[in-house]
Amino acid sequence: MEDKGTLWLPENASTYAGDVDALFYFIYWVSVVLFILVIGAMVYFAYKYRRRSEADRPQPIKESKLVEASWVVVPTILVAIVFTWGFQVFIKMGVAPPNAYEITVRASKWNWLFEYPNGARSNELHVPVSRPIKLKMSSIDVLHSFFVPAFRTKQDVVPNRYTYVWFEATRQDTFQVMCTEYCGQQHSTMLSQVVVQSQGDFNTWLAENLIDESATPAERGELLYNQQGCFACHSLDGTTGSGPTFQGLSGSQRAFTDGTTATADANYLREAIINPAAQVVQGFAPVMPGQYGTTLTAEEIDALVAYIQEQ
Repeated sequence: MEDKGTLWLPENASTYAGDVDALFYFIYWVSVVLFILVIGAMVYFAYKYRRRSEADRPQPIKESKLVEASWVVVPTILVAIVFTWGFQVFIKMGVAPPNAYEITVRASKWNWLFEYPNGARSNELHVPVSRPIKLKMSSIDVLHSFFVPAFRTKQDVVPNRYTYVWFEATRQDTFQVMCTEYCGQQHSTMLSQVVVQSQGDFNTWLAENLIDESATPAERGELLYNQQGCFACHSLDGTTGSGPTFQGLSGSQRAFTDGTTATADANYLREAIINPAAQVVQGFAPVMPGQYGTTLTAEEIDALVAYIQEQ
C-alpha cells in the first residue's frame, strides 16, 4: 500500500525511510506517554495534597526507594534503546551498497547541478527506480544542505571537500529537493526535484542530455545559463533580481559603485563572470560568487558571453 504521509512526515518513498519513521514515532509516542504521566501526576498530587485549612501543615513523607530507582533506570533504558536503534539506522543510511550508481552534485548560490558518469548534466536529479544511488557532493561557495523529505535523506554540502549520501527510491514519481542550510539571500528558492524513472526511461534521458557537439556557442551558453543557475539572479525579461537582467545588457553603458562607467562589450561580460567583484553595478550588492573563473572552462565562459550577447 502506498504511504500517504502523516501530519508529521511526508510520503515515504525510499528503502530506509520506514526505519527512520519507526524510530521517529517510537520517540514521539514515548514522549507523549511520559508527558501525560508527568502532567497527570502533577495535577493529581496538587489536588490531593492541597492545603485545606489555615491549620494544615506539611507532613513528613518517607521516600520510596522503588520510585527513586525507577526514574533513573527507566529513562536510562529508553535512552539506550533510542541510541542503539538510532545508531543502526545511521549506519544503514551512511553506508552505500557497493553497486550504487554514483552521481556528482555541485551546490552553489542558489542552484543544484547534477553530473552523471556519461557527461550528462541537469538541474534536476534523474534516477532509476529500485536502484541504489550514491551522491558525491561538494559546494563551490558556502555551506548548503541537500534534503529530500520523502526519502528522509539529508546531508550537508561543504566547500572544499566531498560529502556523501545514498538512497534507493521505491516508486516512480517526482519529489522535492530543498536546501536546509541558510546560504544567503535566495536560500528559500534553492529548490530542485528528484525525477524517479524506470531504468529504460532513465537510459533514454541520459542519452538525450549529452552535450550536442554541433551546438553553437550561444546554444551551449543557454544550457550553461540553466545548469549553473544564472536564472536565480539574472532574468531574461528585464525583471530586476539580485543581479542585472541579461535583457539588453550587451552593448549597454554600465555605471559602477566606484563612480566609473564602461560599455558591456565581450571583454566586460567575460570579466564580470570571472571576477564579478571587480566592478559592481550601481544598485546591486556584490553577492555573485567569484569561483566561475576556476569552475568553468574557457570554452564555457565564451559560450555564456555569446548567449548574453544575444539577449
